[in-house]
Amino acid sequence: MLALLVAAGTAAAAQGDELAMAAPARKQVLADFLLEWMQARYPAASTEGHVLYVSVRSQRMYFVEHGRMKAEYVISTARNGLGETWNSERTPQGLHRVVRKYGSGVPAFGIFKARQYTGQVAAPGAHDDLVTSRILWLGGLEPGVNAGGNVDSMERSIYIHGTADEASLGTPSSHGCIRMRNRDVIALYDHIPTGTLVVILDN
Repeated sequence: MLALLVAAGTAAAAQGDELAMAAPARKQVLADFLLEWMQARYPAASTEGHVLYVSVRSQRMYFVEHGRMKAEYVISTARNGLGETWNSERTPQGLHRVVRKYGSGVPAFGIFKARQYTGQVAAPGAHDDLVTSRILWLGGLEPGVNAGGNVDSMERSIYIHGTADEASLGTPSSHGCIRMRNRDVIALYDHIPTGTLVVILDN
């Protein structure tokens, strides 16, 4: 059902359908369904605050705040597809949370190495695999799926981060992380706290 809602919304936007009049309402339906699904699938996880939903099939990420759909972002997940194992260069599925945030005050396109700002700024359009602007470091919440052993998302350094290669967004092109436009990740960073839930689904 989530997949159908996302696909319908993406198709309407692409066609400029006038019924995308209902885009805000449609997106709110998606938010409502997502939260209901999460409450059923992850009853111990509180969905009352901030939730990010990564739709791998549509290469979109949705930001839900206090039950309301606040934003939709074009993203990129892994070129190699979905997977959780170490060195797979795949994007892990399932429930995560934002464990740590890095980048306050770093300029747009500022380059990170090992989560430290290097003082350098990337040229927009660079095709290097650069981590830019902000980092939201994810930790898995499902033991044996994305937490612990050789499937631990945090140990794999799975981030939501900016990229210099913004033209690649909308297609799977990362090495496992979730890439965003620099202006988008900066805005998101300023709005969400550590502990924010992130659910990554193959739909």
